[in-house]
Amino acid sequence: MRKELIDILVCPVTHEPLELVVEQESSNGEVLRGHLYSKAIDFRYPIEDGIPNLLPPEMQTRSKDHPPR
Repeated sequence: MRKELIDILVCPVTHEPLELVVEQESSNGEVLRGHLYSKAIDFRYPIEDGIPNLLPPEMQTRSKDHPPR
């Protein structure tokens, strides 16, 4: 994920700005692993392999509990 995206990404629940927390980045500065934090709902949207998962919290829990067949 490019760091510049933080300027346009918002929480899908509250539409409030998100905070970027970088755990790992590539040599060209792209975020490979980390999360986008919504302070309003105290939720972390994960970034894995450079892809942010911006599904609402209830959908993320459900997808973990019910993996695809």
